[in-house]
Amino acid sequence: MELRKRIVYVLRSEADPTRYYTGLTSDMAARLEDHNAGRCPHTESGRPWIIDVIVEFADERRAVAFEKYLKSGSGGAFARRHFR
Repeated sequence: MELRKRIVYVLRSEADPTRYYTGLTSDMAARLEDHNAGRCPHTESGRPWIIDVIVEFADERRAVAFEKYLKSGSGGAFARRHFR
């Protein structure tokens, strides 16, 4: 069975260092390029973006659950406490 890694990432805006974006991908380099090229409506106004946190999972189900958690109220508090 081939494992397809999944990456939960947190980007920080260089234009507004108080602004963060959390996402999920299997290709971090391509995804960062998409964000910085303006191909993502949610991050277009915060360009340029830099990688702040990367957490890699071998299990897609757990990666999706962790991304959802980080986007929740308690997950946002966790991120502020541990990642920033």
